Amino acid sequence: MKKLSARRRHPLAALVVLLLALAATGGLYAAFAPAEKAQADTAAQSLAIDEGKKLFAVGCSSCHGLDGQGTSDGPSLVGVGAAAVDFQVGTGRMPAQQPGAQIPRKPNIYSQADIDKMAAFVASLGPGPEVPKEEAYTPSNDPAAATEEISRGGELFRTNCAQCHNFAGQGGALTNGKYAPSLEGVSEKHIYEAMQTGPQNMPSFPDTTMPEEQKKQIVAFVRHTTNDEPNPGGLTLGSLGPVTEGLFGWIFGLGTLIVVAIWVAAHTTKAKKS
Repeated sequence: MKKLSARRRHPLAALVVLLLALAATGGLYAAFAPAEKAQADTAAQSLAIDEGKKLFAVGCSSCHGLDGQGTSDGPSLVGVGAAAVDFQVGTGRMPAQQPGAQIPRKPNIYSQADIDKMAAFVASLGPGPEVPKEEAYTPSNDPAAATEEISRGGELFRTNCAQCHNFAGQGGALTNGKYAPSLEGVSEKHIYEAMQTGPQNMPSFPDTTMPEEQKKQIVAFVRHTTNDEPNPGGLTLGSLGPVTEGLFGWIFGLGTLIVVAIWVAAHTTKAKKS
């Protein structure tokens, strides 16, 4: 009887065994689940690249080549990154209707899902700028912080961008039929991507040259400057500076003086006698 009682298990032994089994199951899950998730992500990325290659072959390969190597009608896309595709296709510049000194913005013909697939394919050709996350270009919601962003962004914009895009982002003429487009109506993401990738005649501003925070400040300034709110200064005259202001002064100011002079001359005593 003593031997039987000695071999009798403790009442908590079953609970301990159950906890060990659960721990072992959790350990196995922790060991294998990440690998399964990584494999699923890799498979999804491969599928996006394959579908993006098909879309690229239909809409882009005639100029850029089947493998994005470039042709006489279009540059190589190796190393331009996903951000360049998202900007060019998202703003409707690509596919281009015809080659030219400047490819204008036009309505987009692709869904965002298709743009993402083409961007995945082009990104697979070589490392380049990635599509920025929303927090990278979304201005602050705090009024004080937003004011600070706009102020600093204005300084950066006037230093780096106003020479081509005009101090108010209204665009301007360049040489040989080229021009800096107006930034009015351009989304925050596309403004950020333009700084990343340097499309067409624009220089690129990678993070090593212009940190992410400074790009965000420029985006905040452009959005504030080109929005639809009434301008506190009144009539902007296209925000083109002294050109339109001087033209306005000559046409309307001088014209008004001539009309007044004629009216005064017609109402003098000598004019009435004659």
